[in-house]
Amino acid sequence: MELRLYDTLTREKRPFEPLDPSRVRMYVCGPTVYDFAHIGNARPVIVFDVLFRLLRHLYGAEHVTYVRNITDVDDKINARAAEEYPSLPLNEAIRTVTEKTERQFHADVDALGCLRPTVEPRATEHIDEMRVLIERLIAGGNAYVAQHHVLFSVPSMPDYGTLSRRPLDEMIAGARVDVAPYKRDPMDFVLWKPSKPGEPAWPSPAGIAVPGRPGWHIECSAMCWKHLGETFDIHGGGIDLLFPHHENEIAQSRCAFHSPVMANYWLHNGFLQVEGAKMSKSEGNFVTIRELLPDWPGEVLRLNMLRTHYRQPIDWTAKGLEESFDTYFDLLDVAEEYIPSAPDDKFIASLFDDLNSPLAIARLHELRTAAIGGDIDSGAALAGSLKLMGLLPAEPREDRLLMPKFSQGGSRDEVFSGFMMLFPNNYPVRRALTVIQQSAMDEFEDEVAFVRDRLRFSSPAVFVGDAARLNGTIEKINEQILSRFEARKFKKFAESDRIRDELAAMGVVLKDSKDGTTWEIAR
Repeated sequence: MELRLYDTLTREKRPFEPLDPSRVRMYVCGPTVYDFAHIGNARPVIVFDVLFRLLRHLYGAEHVTYVRNITDVDDKINARAAEEYPSLPLNEAIRTVTEKTERQFHADVDALGCLRPTVEPRATEHIDEMRVLIERLIAGGNAYVAQHHVLFSVPSMPDYGTLSRRPLDEMIAGARVDVAPYKRDPMDFVLWKPSKPGEPAWPSPAGIAVPGRPGWHIECSAMCWKHLGETFDIHGGGIDLLFPHHENEIAQSRCAFHSPVMANYWLHNGFLQVEGAKMSKSEGNFVTIRELLPDWPGEVLRLNMLRTHYRQPIDWTAKGLEESFDTYFDLLDVAEEYIPSAPDDKFIASLFDDLNSPLAIARLHELRTAAIGGDIDSGAALAGSLKLMGLLPAEPREDRLLMPKFSQGGSRDEVFSGFMMLFPNNYPVRRALTVIQQSAMDEFEDEVAFVRDRLRFSSPAVFVGDAARLNGTIEKINEQILSRFEARKFKKFAESDRIRDELAAMGVVLKDSKDGTTWEIAR
């Protein structure tokens, strides 16, 4: 078996051959820390975490260096800092915002089962390297100074645009650069610019008297160089970064070091949309990782992301999450019975084929079926494969440890706590109701009745109302409440209102509170 990766630069799937097998090097563009990471941001984090794990499996953990940067100087950061902390000096407010947001990001991606990168550099810690690169570019005739700015001269690089392969007129339009009279060419982009009063500022390169700050693209070139060298193995990121960010990184680094390539392989994950539409705050379907985590285990979010091949567009839907929820626990219920062995060969072969995670997941199902049939080796390989993919918790899940208290009785409080640990108040309610129904045996009658009673104070869907008057429609009502809950979760408020009106026409009154939604029959 050999690892084959699709290289965006050459537009072909190629065998992966590291420059130095004893030090495999990968760089992935990281977050700009001014707000919670959204689910689109999670895709490259998860995709390249899988690749990181696979490279460690292939070459040894000590032989793989993974760098993912933190962008902590940016206009959006400045604006957010001024908005949230108007009473603080801007630089102090910026530091408060970036440190808080970085902590939030780490907590969120840790919950998704992602390993921390080998190095996680902050842009502001690499200003000296940026100035060195800029000075080299000026000396080589690839950059120039104009009105306290330093700009990269795109015409100085004859093969600029090789990565994105866009026609010149499209690149001019797509760059979305400010019209500036000091530019020699419309495509020229900023390497350094003067800072406004109160903004972060550092001594400028090239003898410019006015303090300034770096452009976005030069930051990544500097951090790549500092931590991975002039040329390295893999550069990754979302397809939205292909142009102009990655194109400009290549231009800067190649011209500064007079090298034919910056990275030997360029990998890009596809776009993400939500419920069939582009995710945006204006559309009301903007979903953050933080918003999803109370509703779904991080491993379920991770599995849902990996069910689609990383280069393909993905449609993030409530239905897909439900399916991933069931799939994950179907696999985990079997895998947790075994001590993990080496990952399965067919599973590894799937990932070696350009990270074909859908095919790898299909193999997980085959291993589960074999393990249920009594094949101990398949069960151990299932556990080992889940572990490699980042889907096997390092420690037994606390909810699993509480399961015996629910199944064997115990005090009423233990029963309720065990149940709610299995299904926190925002898990798919259909799943919770199924468990209650399946547990309604004589020996658990009191416990189930107690859970039913307590559930109405803790879950979006509830058992209240007059069942006789409803004439067998409780299941339909709870289905509707679940659909409304999912609509509200994805901020589809028109759909939520429609469902409320439909229930009202049935004589069902909903009552929303911070603890969930209850319903009763109109009197």
